[in-house]
Amino acid sequence: MTAASAPRIAFLASEAEAAQQALTDLRDRYPSVEAERAEIVVPLGGDGFMLETLHRFVGKGTRIFGMHRGSVGFLMNPYRPDALLERLAAAQPVVLHPLEMTALDERGESCCQAIAFNEVSLLRETRQAAKLRITVDGVVRIEELAADGILLATSVGSTAYNLSAHGPIIPLGAGILALTPISAFRPRRWRGALLPHGAHVQIDVLESDKRPVSAVADFTEARDVVRVEIRETRDIAMTVLYDREFNLEERVFKEQFLS
Repeated sequence: MTAASAPRIAFLASEAEAAQQALTDLRDRYPSVEAERAEIVVPLGGDGFMLETLHRFVGKGTRIFGMHRGSVGFLMNPYRPDALLERLAAAQPVVLHPLEMTALDERGESCCQAIAFNEVSLLRETRQAAKLRITVDGVVRIEELAADGILLATSVGSTAYNLSAHGPIIPLGAGILALTPISAFRPRRWRGALLPHGAHVQIDVLESDKRPVSAVADFTEARDVVRVEIRETRDIAMTVLYDREFNLEERVFKEQFLS
């Protein structure tokens, strides 16, 4: 690929020193445009910065090719400044659909609407365990879950907080979401459930005045919620690009066999 035929590229960087140094290097090496005019955005940082970038460009048709210059970099390609145009031309696309969260307050009114590419989690706010009722597609599945919380994760998010909470890893393209309790006390042996991606999940907070709960969609938080409704939205699609030898689908699958 020649510079003349290359797509319009923008480089973004987290505040990490390594990311800022990479930003300077890449802008010296390659023509770039402002982020809002780019066809491909190259975020430099870790997974947190990658999520920020995905949220920033929702609905704009921009493709994302992340390179690792932060702490955790599961969602990123390796950082290599050489032959970037050739890498972009050969990269494999992965389409991500986020979860959509609607949180309701004690008046039954929507207090927060947000999307999450990793997970939506409900977390206790005080020393007391949260008490939650779990409903899936209009059917109550658990009348009362006593736990630190619960989360619903996408396949990409299944290797993040979900995995730390002992939830299952979900291969990309499986069409499944992971509903995973966080430190469940009762029912003690419930380890969660796998749901079809089209499922509608409703979580009601019991005794909310005594046991307040917050809801978090990636990095958007709502406090003191009484009900949270979650579903995957196919109306939003983000295309993330990966090196063929650093295939995200293979890395997610391989995580299942790591000790």
